[in-house]
Amino acid sequence: MTSSSNNRRMFWTAATCVVVLDLVTKILATSKLPWRVPKQIVGDVVRFTLQFNPGAAFSMSLGENSRYIFGAFAVVALVILWRLYRSSKPGDAARVLALGLAWGGAAGNLIDRFREPRGVVDFIDIGVGDVRFWTFNVADSAVTVGAILLALVLWKEDRVQLAIAAAEAAQRDEVESKS
Repeated sequence: MTSSSNNRRMFWTAATCVVVLDLVTKILATSKLPWRVPKQIVGDVVRFTLQFNPGAAFSMSLGENSRYIFGAFAVVALVILWRLYRSSKPGDAARVLALGLAWGGAAGNLIDRFREPRGVVDFIDIGVGDVRFWTFNVADSAVTVGAILLALVLWKEDRVQLAIAAAEAAQRDEVESKS
């Protein structure tokens, strides 16, 4: 099997797993959890609290058309992530995995934005007492992990390019000093 087919398999496996897990957990959350009533999972630290977010991350809102505006942004993000995936080198597993996770998360929230009229389903609630992180979902987690992994991959690629450029400059200096 070629490296490019390994890339394809990794990207689509990650993206599909995220979309399916996200959709299943959101359906379970909306069918089993009462709205805004915390259910303790790990003491008070991890709770499931059903919320609906008609806006974007951190409940940003652009009014009654938020669903369509943020939906359009998600489509643009999906296209950009797809292009980044397509430009990945064969065998670049970490980059492809990062892009698959982010793509799956963006797709999961896009599907939910139009599937659920009340907004994107959020239900994972982490914190201590009244100090809580924003309520989120599986898709949000995948986007976050994918973005962090992609940033690390790009940082590493940048460091490699800087090292190559430094080595080439040192070679040029050495050749010039000998002439």
